[in-house]
Amino acid sequence: MRVLSTMILMALMLVACGETKKEKENMDETMETEDTEMTSESYDTMETETIVGVASGNENFSTLVAAVQAADLVGTLSSDGPFTVFAPTNDSFDKLPEGTVMTLLKPENKNALINLLTYHVVAGKYPAAAVVEAINSNGGSFVVETVQGNKITLSLEGESVKLVDAKGNASMVIMADVPASNGVIHAIDTVIMPAD
Repeated sequence: MRVLSTMILMALMLVACGETKKEKENMDETMETEDTEMTSESYDTMETETIVGVASGNENFSTLVAAVQAADLVGTLSSDGPFTVFAPTNDSFDKLPEGTVMTLLKPENKNALINLLTYHVVAGKYPAAAVVEAINSNGGSFVVETVQGNKITLSLEGESVKLVDAKGNASMVIMADVPASNGVIHAIDTVIMPAD
């Protein structure tokens, strides 16, 4: 019960930071995430950085940052937003078949890369509390439309959020609520794929 109270208190603090849409106002739970080495000071610093700035400052997202640069999405993801980014870590990209990342980074594959990257972005700021509340309020799963246009199904597996992509593949949130000035980042352990 103490854990739940703590989670609700954290969620209320997140919601109080200025949610604008009505559906965000009803979010009052948060989820447990893996321990991270980030301190509250590093979070305060990151809140002044855009999503791209935060990702650029974290070596675990270097492949993602290179992909965002190759796709010319730096300006988009540095704009006001807000955005929620389900950000694959370097290890996530390493799970793809050998040569996939290098192929996607080629100029002739820019459209495919944009398609893939924008599938990881949702318009609006959805902290973990919002995600968990949406899942619980909708019978255990919640479908969100990405900026790319395809949908992702969100559910809970234990205390972690699971994403199921358009092809039926699953990815888990391994670190939630990394703040940015124009949204929030949730790190995921597997690259999700839009429909062909």
